[in-house]
Amino acid sequence: MKLAVQKSYSDRPNEYGTLFLVGTPIGNLEDMTFRAVKTLQECSIIAAEDTRQTRKLLTHFDIIPNKLFSYHEHNKTASGPELIRYIMEGKNLALVSDAGLPAISDPGADLVQLALAAGIAVVPIPGANAALSALIASGLKTERFTFAGFPPRDRKELFSLLHTFEASHGTLVFYESPHRIVKTLAVIQEAYGTRQIVLARELTKLHEEWVRGSVTDCLAWLEEHPPLGEYCLVVEGKSAREEAEERQAWWKELTLQEHVEHYESEGNSRKEAMKRTAADRSLSKRDVYNELLTLGDK
Repeated sequence: MKLAVQKSYSDRPNEYGTLFLVGTPIGNLEDMTFRAVKTLQECSIIAAEDTRQTRKLLTHFDIIPNKLFSYHEHNKTASGPELIRYIMEGKNLALVSDAGLPAISDPGADLVQLALAAGIAVVPIPGANAALSALIASGLKTERFTFAGFPPRDRKELFSLLHTFEASHGTLVFYESPHRIVKTLAVIQEAYGTRQIVLARELTKLHEEWVRGSVTDCLAWLEEHPPLGEYCLVVEGKSAREEAEERQAWWKELTLQEHVEHYESEGNSRKEAMKRTAADRSLSKRDVYNELLTLGDK
């Protein structure tokens, strides 16, 4: 990707319009921001995943759109270039999804790529997001996390995906349907064992519900309470103990000499290689030096 610098849209010439990504409520209409309402009022065009759903939102906030276009997974190939052409003619376009932030697990990301390729500025209008809302209230660690969207339906593909996340020590966040949640949890249990998870559904709505516990506990809960509604699934990352064991595992089959040579092969000096080897093995640098000296004498 070539270097590209985007200035504030208020500082740019007006030959092109702007693509605004407008966050909408995920359930509670009071989560709509003043800036989002203002942007939808002022844009020449609004592109929506489901125009019927969006009309309800616009009606609630007394917004009368100049033009309301349908843009979704099944028509994005045809609609995308048409919307880009409108923006290049100088019209501002607001993109919304049915709920939450556009371009998260929906075709909005494709429209963003088309816009950037055409030299069009893309401006986010922040708002509610189900994945982040579930994460921050999950009680699990938030320092590092991976959002993985909707997991694969195929068991083998899901297991393979979970295996790739073993190197990621942060919390995992998924979206899942009520018809798939039990099967997905069963594969997570097989892959990760008894990690803690959180099931969050109906976020910001009247019947918001949180289920926190081990995978086993949550599966038992779902047996007695059949799944309803879309879920945000938050999965605990590796523990500090597991991380420490992982860091130590790679060199355990190496001799001390091979351990030092490994770091030297990465471009480290002999002194630095011995220092890092000592740290891995919880030894002093002098212990490493003396052992290597002894090995050299032999």
